[in-house]
Amino acid sequence: MAPLRYSINITLDGCVDHNAGMTDPELHQYSTDIIGRADTLLFGRVVYQMMEGAWRLPPGGEPREGMEGWTVPFARAIDAAPKYVVSSTLDSVDWNAELVRGDLGDAVRAIKEQSEKGVYTGGVTLPLALAEMGLIDEYEFVVHPRIAGHGPAPFAGLSHYLDLVPLGRKEFASGAVSVRFAPKR
Repeated sequence: MAPLRYSINITLDGCVDHNAGMTDPELHQYSTDIIGRADTLLFGRVVYQMMEGAWRLPPGGEPREGMEGWTVPFARAIDAAPKYVVSSTLDSVDWNAELVRGDLGDAVRAIKEQSEKGVYTGGVTLPLALAEMGLIDEYEFVVHPRIAGHGPAPFAGLSHYLDLVPLGRKEFASGAVSVRFAPKR
């Protein structure tokens, strides 16, 4: 069974609002590499619609006018990746995507079984449900040297402690640090 990896940008005070983080070519390339380590993306509705609005390329695959050149590899990677979307409110999806229906745990286990390289997820609501079910195999927090002073925070409302063991870390020129963990089993 392929691993389900969770990755999120987060400020020092725990904010995961996508507008609160910092961005630069090095961090964008790192995010592109994260997507490249998976053959499937798993999103909740909010993240799916946010990513689609920001990164979906027009027919033909050329970058939209005004897109920074250093963001294009990320746009191409996420645009091309197969996606599963968990939503009780959407009736349909496109953008190389399929809706997840039925029991979430069974559906995610089936997605992990079909994957060869791994599954990537991000966001807040869906990862909380996945963590509750013990389905996330790796947690990555890209910690930005910024204090946001507001939320949202990941895993707020988790019903139990989740003990983790370190897997690795990477420092970036911006001062951001990626820290990776696996659940203690």
